[in-house]
Amino acid sequence: MLQVPITKTQVSRLDSVDWNNLGFGVVFSDHMFVADYKNGGWGDFRIIPYGPVPMEPALCTLHYGQSIFEGLKAFRAKNGGVNIFRPYKNAERFNRSARMLCIPPLDEEIFVESMKQLVALDHEWIPRQRGHSLYIRPFAFGTDSFLGVRASRTYVFMVITSPVASYYAEGLNPVRILVDCEHVRAVRGGLGTAKTAANYAASLYAGTKAHEAGFSQVLFLDGVTREFVDEVGAMNIMFVIDDELITPPLEQGSILAGVTRDSVLTLARSWGMKVAERSITIDEVVDAHRKGRLQEVFGTGTAAVISPVGELSYKGESFIINDRKIGPVAQRMYDTVTGIQYGELEDTFGWNVHIEL
Repeated sequence: MLQVPITKTQVSRLDSVDWNNLGFGVVFSDHMFVADYKNGGWGDFRIIPYGPVPMEPALCTLHYGQSIFEGLKAFRAKNGGVNIFRPYKNAERFNRSARMLCIPPLDEEIFVESMKQLVALDHEWIPRQRGHSLYIRPFAFGTDSFLGVRASRTYVFMVITSPVASYYAEGLNPVRILVDCEHVRAVRGGLGTAKTAANYAASLYAGTKAHEAGFSQVLFLDGVTREFVDEVGAMNIMFVIDDELITPPLEQGSILAGVTRDSVLTLARSWGMKVAERSITIDEVVDAHRKGRLQEVFGTGTAAVISPVGELSYKGESFIINDRKIGPVAQRMYDTVTGIQYGELEDTFGWNVHIEL
């Protein structure tokens, strides 16, 4: 077990939390995990009170964006204790992103243990309301201060946690998605497959314009031909056409390997559902809709879990999906994933890391 010295906060902020108005990622727990990389290795593991981080104006990450992060959740289990959902899958992706950003990888056991110890310490911050959870944000960034373009030689790894309500205020109500034919989120060979700040910065402008037009998210197309479906700014995308679950393949080279995406595909295959990870054009989606073959569209992601899509807007035309209602596949996926997360359904895949309190 990783030996981590703990410096507890002198005054907890727990009593000041409005549990009925949590929002998403705006309230933070009392403590954070910190580790430093220097002299060729990770060390100085510690848990300290949550608070500001000192930095110099020349911090390389501020100028060149050498940062990566993950997102996962902890849940109060039905029979006691806490479940962290699929942290080893996040650890695997964290290190893939690290390699792409020239950040030294972190041992997966240390990655998971950091969260286990932090969550155990701040377990009172885990909401008790069904549908709410403790969001966990591990991240790492370069800490050298210089203005030359090169990889940093020192890094910090941190974990912070935040009690959260549902990501979308609409809950499971289907959302409106704008298909963007102009802006590009990522291209093959770029950073689209890494969970890095630059990947999300690239989606902000298009997302902001979409919100101003009344849409919840943007569905990006590939950056070369503008024909193939890529992903939504904050989630992967799934289509149900003729009872087949279809999602763009990771081999497309610009899609994030979502943990919820993988969970949904694994469940669908275990149910005997026909599944295809293949390239799909937006014209194929539109054609399937016109012919009555497009049954469901939904997004998958840690924050929202499942986000049904009730409308796609493409080139000024609106395509209503399933009468703006959540479909049976999306509903079953949501019920099953959350049921496993809360310990209400058997975890046959061994996804949860359980913490006894």
